[in-house]
Amino acid sequence: MTSFTPAPKKRGRPPKRHQDNVETRQLLLHAGLELLTERGFAATGLEAILKRVQVPKGSFYHYFDSKEAFGLALIDHYAHYFLRKLESHLNNRELAPLARISAFVNDAQTGMARHDFKRGCLIGNLGQEMGALPESFRSRLIDVFEQWQAALADCLRAAVAEQALAADTDCDQFAHLFWVGWEGAVLRAKLEQSGAPLQLYHDYFLRSLPR
Repeated sequence: MTSFTPAPKKRGRPPKRHQDNVETRQLLLHAGLELLTERGFAATGLEAILKRVQVPKGSFYHYFDSKEAFGLALIDHYAHYFLRKLESHLNNRELAPLARISAFVNDAQTGMARHDFKRGCLIGNLGQEMGALPESFRSRLIDVFEQWQAALADCLRAAVAEQALAADTDCDQFAHLFWVGWEGAVLRAKLEQSGAPLQLYHDYFLRSLPR
């Protein structure tokens, strides 16, 4: 039998392979979000994403099996980021519930203006492209919208509890209505390169709530 003598352990820090993998994957997702919120999924080729982060195509497939898998990962990544951002406003107990909605809208206007209204909502963009996208995206996009609706419905229920809204307000229905209209307002803001459509929709939505 041939004996095996393990190599002596090297001193110093171990190679940061896992950390490097995580960082490269995050860079790809970040670049994907930037480009897809500007151009859309179908119009964004892998080459543009890889060029932005200087990652070879072979390495891309180390992290994602396909562009479809990459798209699903982007949905999850954006959904997690946006839900945390949304909840930071809607759960802010220092503001009255309806003022929390206004704070979210103001933040969204500021964010879009920062990027010259070139970037919109990834989830809304993908929803508009659904006819040309993998069917696996559909249920995931619906799930994300339902998460956002649930967060807003809870905020509206808090307004009912504080008697800022009528006791019989259908909070779930109004939360659904908000996101249906919001995506249109974001699209119009990109088109006009102005935050005015977001403010207009915000004002209309708050006026439509039963007092």
